[in-house]
Amino acid sequence: MNPSVSPSTSKHAASRGAHAGTPSGKTAKPARQQKAAVYEVRKSPVHGNGVFALRAIPAGERIIEYRGERITWDEATRRAAERGGPVNHTFYFSLADGNVIDGGRRGNDARWINHACEPNCEAYEEDGRVYIHALRDIDAGEELNYNYALIYDERHTPALKRLFACRCGTPACTGTMLAPKKRTRKKPTPKSAGAST
Repeated sequence: MNPSVSPSTSKHAASRGAHAGTPSGKTAKPARQQKAAVYEVRKSPVHGNGVFALRAIPAGERIIEYRGERITWDEATRRAAERGGPVNHTFYFSLADGNVIDGGRRGNDARWINHACEPNCEAYEEDGRVYIHALRDIDAGEELNYNYALIYDERHTPALKRLFACRCGTPACTGTMLAPKKRTRKKPTPKSAGAST
């Protein structure tokens, strides 16, 4: 399916039928206005495929919705185990309600957007849907990326960080796609009043 034509647009054009009065006497479908392509998918110097701007994209512009099959976290874990790989090598996008979008099934080009520690895009969840927006002005030809900030409950060992290695190459690269662990501080024990030394 052409990503620039939504199913509702194509159904609408077909259901309206055609206009009479063409020179051949046949009816013609109404012309559709198509937006200029915003991005394309191609090989990335960062990792595998990537998504690249075909035109300048201003800060704040909504670029694409992250689509795929909606599943539970348990199902996502089961699928990852079935494929014989860790959960980090998937197209999963976690939602606020605890479910997951599996971009590997019924997904779109958004699944090819790579991670960067200094991203030019940001993902927003709105009414259970995820949209990728430009965080700053993006030049034509620039690769689109956002910070995955993956949350992993296990201890962040060197081996785990290698599994989630970042290859973005930005000046502020942390070397990992993992979100920093929140450190819990021990509360200081109160000193007893009136204690003498």
